[in-house]
Amino acid sequence: MFKTSIIAASLALASLGAAVSTQASAATVYVQVAPPPPRSEAAPAARRGMVWVPGNWAWRGRQYVWMRGHYVRARPGYAYNQPVWEQRGERWVKRPGHWVRGQRDRDGDGVPNRFDSRPNNPNRQ
Repeated sequence: MFKTSIIAASLALASLGAAVSTQASAATVYVQVAPPPPRSEAAPAARRGMVWVPGNWAWRGRQYVWMRGHYVRARPGYAYNQPVWEQRGERWVKRPGHWVRGQRDRDGDGVPNRFDSRPNNPNRQ
């Protein structure tokens, strides 16, 4: 009986901060608290065949944790859309970073031309 009460109380507390629903292999996390503003993070020099993913906030149980930026291997013919937090009603949902096929990226830096301030950057490495 005591064990059942502890489990029920733990589940109730966990549901206050976030509700998790699993769909196929991806989990969607709904958070009641808005994420903090993004931290200022200098992007390092471009690397051939790599795309820089800027740092972003991740929800870890009961609080936001800053995930530092990192490089991922570029995918020819694809552009990377970075992760973003979206407000849906009273809750916040993180849309994970993902690759989008067919968006033009002339200089191969991972930023689609329509969002790139210099889509034909001759100094790209």
